Amino acid sequence: MLSIGAGAQVTGSSETTTAPNGQPQESVTLSAPVKGSKKDDKVIQSKDTKKQLRKEKKIDPQAVADAKLPDRQLYDKALEATKKGHFDVARLDLQTLLNTYPDSQYQMKAKLAIADSWYREGGTAALTQAESEYKDFITFFPNAPEAAEAQMRVGDIYFRQMDKPDRDYAKAVHAQEEYRLMLQQFPESTLVPQAKQRLREVQEVLATREADIAAYYATRENWPATIARYQTVVDTYPQFSHMDDTLVGLGDAYAAEARYVRSLKLPEAGKARLEKVYDDQAAAAYTTVVLEHSASPHVEDARDRLAGMNLPIPAPTPEQVAASVALENSRRSYRLQDRAKLMILHQPDVVMAARDGEPSLADPKPTIAPDVYRKVVADFNGAMNPKPTAAAPVATTDSAAAAPAAETAAPASTTPAAPLALQEVPAADASTNTGSAVMTNVPAASSAGGGASSNSMGVEIVTPSTATPVPENGGLKAVGPVNQNAAPAIEKATGAPDQVNDIQPGTQPAAQAARADGKKTKPEFDKADESSSKHKKKKGLAKINPF
Repeated sequence: MLSIGAGAQVTGSSETTTAPNGQPQESVTLSAPVKGSKKDDKVIQSKDTKKQLRKEKKIDPQAVADAKLPDRQLYDKALEATKKGHFDVARLDLQTLLNTYPDSQYQMKAKLAIADSWYREGGTAALTQAESEYKDFITFFPNAPEAAEAQMRVGDIYFRQMDKPDRDYAKAVHAQEEYRLMLQQFPESTLVPQAKQRLREVQEVLATREADIAAYYATRENWPATIARYQTVVDTYPQFSHMDDTLVGLGDAYAAEARYVRSLKLPEAGKARLEKVYDDQAAAAYTTVVLEHSASPHVEDARDRLAGMNLPIPAPTPEQVAASVALENSRRSYRLQDRAKLMILHQPDVVMAARDGEPSLADPKPTIAPDVYRKVVADFNGAMNPKPTAAAPVATTDSAAAAPAAETAAPASTTPAAPLALQEVPAADASTNTGSAVMTNVPAASSAGGGASSNSMGVEIVTPSTATPVPENGGLKAVGPVNQNAAPAIEKATGAPDQVNDIQPGTQPAAQAARADGKKTKPEFDKADESSSKHKKKKGLAKINPF
């Protein structure tokens, strides 16, 4: 007989056996007690249970009371319809709420929900309507916290419609404008980090487009256009993922200009100055890659080009190295799903866009090819003519040169000079034909010896000795033919010959002649003059005779 304490826990199994005397015997096998762990007793809640518990904690008694209001019921019904994809039904309920309850507290939310329904529906027409609704919401509720969300959605509308860099870039430009507007108007919003990242991705697409165009111009050796495009990328999109490649391409364009200058037959001094201009610009582009993009993949290419130009390779500072490493580490590497998405979907590649740093909020003045061309011409003229020649002195007449000499020779008089006076000039139709020269007297300043007048600075009028007749028309040659003889009279055209009429007056044509019985006769058909299918000769059996 086995006795077990009341507080003990026994676990095991019982087995019934037969004893030698034939009576059944029960044997019990005991095992050590097993202690239950706390981990097994703990109940693991599912995600749905946790979500429901969080909802129950957030339940507000006022919200429970508001749920019974008719406007709240319309709003909740519209939200459920939007989640299920019944956008028309949702917009109808929301419009009913706006029209029926103008003082409802859900007016603003209903207005925003209508725009969200258009946005979630998608499509070109629906997104256009969504943009209009979001703009109206910002106009009516500019100070609401949801206004930043509405402006963010407007940028997302254009972001969703962005095409690849080699296609139409109008949507990318609009998306950039809307995201910049959101960052400038709502700098305190919680959506600012998301807007900055979207802006970086949009600028990645625009920078890729400019760099691709520059590379195309480089293959055509159009160096001014290549320089203009690469310089625009450098100035406008500093966080471009291929900025190192862009700067190397810019330096290569300037190096190509220097090679072209070396092939020209120019004065050696001017050629050396012009070569130095382009070599310095190429070296500056390569040096920027080495210093500011030391962690980029193409930094070795820039160092090799500097070494090829026999220039020292600069060493970046620790701050520059840290900034470059942080920028490159912020970029995300390609994953398998990214490559599959780019192959299937018609979307731009923004995987390598930076995820750190401040995007540019204003575009500087773009560099265009005509400006680069004018700069090239100015550099050429400056190299060929480093020192402009001095202007030639203005030629002076003898009288004008004599006046300063006379003033320096004679001391100035204290008496003011009398005003200039001219003598009377003889009339042109004077009776005498003898030539004469009239000198107008100019009163000279009184000299130290006396007040004698001088005639040395007058105007001489020369009269010719013989009177010449005044030509007609003021000496201008008449316009017209040299031969002024009268042209012969025009002959009268000969008259036309008299018209000959084959039918004599009073007679009747043969076709209209009447027979004796009063009937008109039909003219006989002449097969020699005319051909007609109605008057063919019947061939009979001859038409089937091949011979």
